[in-house]
Amino acid sequence: MLYIQFLFLLLVLYLGSRYGGIGLGVISGIGLVVEVFVFKMPPTSPPITVMLIIMAVVTCAAILEAAGGLKYMLQVAERILRSKPKMVTILGPLVTYTMTFMLGTGHAVYSIMPIIGDVALKNGIRPERPMAAASVAAQLGITASPISAAVVYYLSQMTGVASEITLLSILSVTIPATLLGNLAMSLYSMRRGLELENDPEYQQRLKDPIWAERIKDTTATTLDEKLPASARNAVLLFLLALVVIVVIAMVPEIRTLAEGEKPIKMSVIIQMMMLAFGGIILWATKTPSSKVPEGVVFKSGMVAAIAIFGIAWMSDTYFQFAMPSFKVGITEMVTQAPWTFALAMFVVSVVVNSQAATCRMMLPVGLALGLSPALLIGIMPACYGYFFIPNYPSDIATVNFDISGTTKIGKWYFNHSFMMPGLIAVVTACLVGYGLASTLI
Repeated sequence: MLYIQFLFLLLVLYLGSRYGGIGLGVISGIGLVVEVFVFKMPPTSPPITVMLIIMAVVTCAAILEAAGGLKYMLQVAERILRSKPKMVTILGPLVTYTMTFMLGTGHAVYSIMPIIGDVALKNGIRPERPMAAASVAAQLGITASPISAAVVYYLSQMTGVASEITLLSILSVTIPATLLGNLAMSLYSMRRGLELENDPEYQQRLKDPIWAERIKDTTATTLDEKLPASARNAVLLFLLALVVIVVIAMVPEIRTLAEGEKPIKMSVIIQMMMLAFGGIILWATKTPSSKVPEGVVFKSGMVAAIAIFGIAWMSDTYFQFAMPSFKVGITEMVTQAPWTFALAMFVVSVVVNSQAATCRMMLPVGLALGLSPALLIGIMPACYGYFFIPNYPSDIATVNFDISGTTKIGKWYFNHSFMMPGLIAVVTACLVGYGLASTLI
């Protein structure tokens, strides 16, 4: 019966993924009701902490966007890309990775994609090379961001198992691991695909007058827009928020209110600081609060919160119910081959399209199995597997932004532009991460 119920769980996740976003959350709500009232599973608690973290971080990042800070970051990124155009396949992914690292979400990179493609095309570089890698890098950076929901959830759970694990413990593994994964992917991408002059599909587009005009005359840039000083100030304040969070994480005494008491949890600190600095940015830059919900960051972030609400609650209910029966067999398998748990995380991510939701589903399972914190932190990049099926918004947007047609979803669906960069980046990050975690944690 447990296997039938597991197949039902996968079916609900699949059906929800067909709708995406909010649809994934509410379809999971149907699955939760069936689990409780048909399969008689006791419901667990909804993922309140993860949702509050997402809401706090997204609110602050959305205020940054409304204040013009995101455009300022884009201009800085564009200047970097145009200063070294021949290095766009290395710099493009590094730029999107850095933006995700700072903002805690990969949904803020859409505006930079046309610029990456423009820089590549004007320098005779196949746009697929930097653009596909940049889309993957934007999502890979989530497990390296100190304010991402995935990292903060990991921190909240790990400190309950081993009090010596801190935010810096996790980031000291995930940052170098994902950076090396990013570099390996970029080096591979530098030689992938045909050169433009030898690409029959691209040459065919040049023969079409409409496409030829778009390719030759379109220039994507943010540099022609003059931004107010408040845009730069918003970015500086946001960076200050990150610094404050890291300092508080490094010095537990700051968050210890009285002698003998336990320090305030970092998940709470991050929520407090993101809300507070959101208010400071709003006040200091005189940004109208009505502009905040209109941006891309706010909309995509709140959609993610609702998706995680349903997915995590439904999945957690099943795993808590089934774990006593599965524990012995799974523990033996994972003990003999630790990579199998990384593979399980990867597969779940392919289905649910969210790293935070994957961590919320799988980390309690790993801890219940008695897996070591070092292993679980080392393989954390495996929670990014949704490039495998090319239906994620950033991947679809990247395909549409590439006017050369080189970034594409292949005839056989799985032979798409993001497959090899994604596999190289995630596998490299997991191998490096496991090695680092085994040494440092």
